[in-house]
Amino acid sequence: MQKIIKILLAAFLTGCITQFIPETEEERELLVVEGLITDQPGINTVKLSKSIPFGKRSEAKPVSGCIVSIIENRPGYYITDSTTFRGRAGITYTLHITDDNGIYSLNYESYPVEMTPVPPIDSIYYEKLVIKEDYLNYGGIDECQIYLDTYDPQNLCRYYRWDFDETWVLRLLWPVEKIKCWVSDTSKTVIIKSTAAFDEARITRQPVTYISNISDRLLRKYSISVNQYSISEDEYIYWEKVKNITNNAGGLYDIIPASVPSNIFSVENQSEKVLGYFSVSAKTSKRVFIKDDFRGIINQYPDCPTDTVYGEVEIWGLDVSVWVLADYPPGSRGFGSPRMRILTDKRACADCTTRGTTIKPAYWIGD
Repeated sequence: MQKIIKILLAAFLTGCITQFIPETEEERELLVVEGLITDQPGINTVKLSKSIPFGKRSEAKPVSGCIVSIIENRPGYYITDSTTFRGRAGITYTLHITDDNGIYSLNYESYPVEMTPVPPIDSIYYEKLVIKEDYLNYGGIDECQIYLDTYDPQNLCRYYRWDFDETWVLRLLWPVEKIKCWVSDTSKTVIIKSTAAFDEARITRQPVTYISNISDRLLRKYSISVNQYSISEDEYIYWEKVKNITNNAGGLYDIIPASVPSNIFSVENQSEKVLGYFSVSAKTSKRVFIKDDFRGIINQYPDCPTDTVYGEVEIWGLDVSVWVLADYPPGSRGFGSPRMRILTDKRACADCTTRGTTIKPAYWIGD
């Protein structure tokens, strides 16, 4: 049986409407909606999927198929046209979803959400934490806590959410071709704060992320870009509940708890459960770089060499199951010395692209 879902983003006061029609033959399950509208240029994404049984860690099933008015950039993900749609502070938005399987139609809708303006991030800074001092032959250990400060002099934004993207330089220990890469990751926890109980909307020393010495992020050069979102009181309560459940259970969207109320509902059946949240947020971002001497960072690549080959012999499984860490030509280690190659069966020791990319990010400053 063919199922047709129509989704449109209606912006009150603007009359802006965008729609798409995904198709699926899956049997109907709980609808999961993850949507975010911001005031920044670029695309806005709404993800549609189907719920998975409680306790399963596999990804939810995407609801796929769409028409031209909104592009589906991968199954279940739908994006607005960046040339015709951009959120604006002070405008109220509602998400409408129509589920039509050819026999009957079901309608879903979000509660109207107004976009509140968000102030800029004043500063992002770090503090080096000395976990262990140098003692005799034992080296010291340093770790790092990153904070931010922000302030809204107009007192309009009272509820905040943050996420971040981080990038750092990885340089392998052996003279291989792909020795230097940039590795990136995104935040995995819920970071929120309310100033509703304070006289002014000022936030100082808000923890963003903690970096321990068991990560190689701080070994050479590290950059973090923090996104700051304005959110409503209802959304703040939503994220607070999600935080209490999922911060110790993996990524934000590994599990969407059915016990956390959504702002999306079925028009025909008010008792039907819908998961996820339709977020409407003004957004601002700030990036900083950290290059410092942090002691005690653990070597991520111990015991890389596994064998040494002398002479011009063929290496079976080369660049498939065996990789060359170093290649010394004849005579390089002394007169008459044969060619010597140091091998490993760990690709990550010889190829930094197993974790990152050799392409320098456009925002990266310096080496």
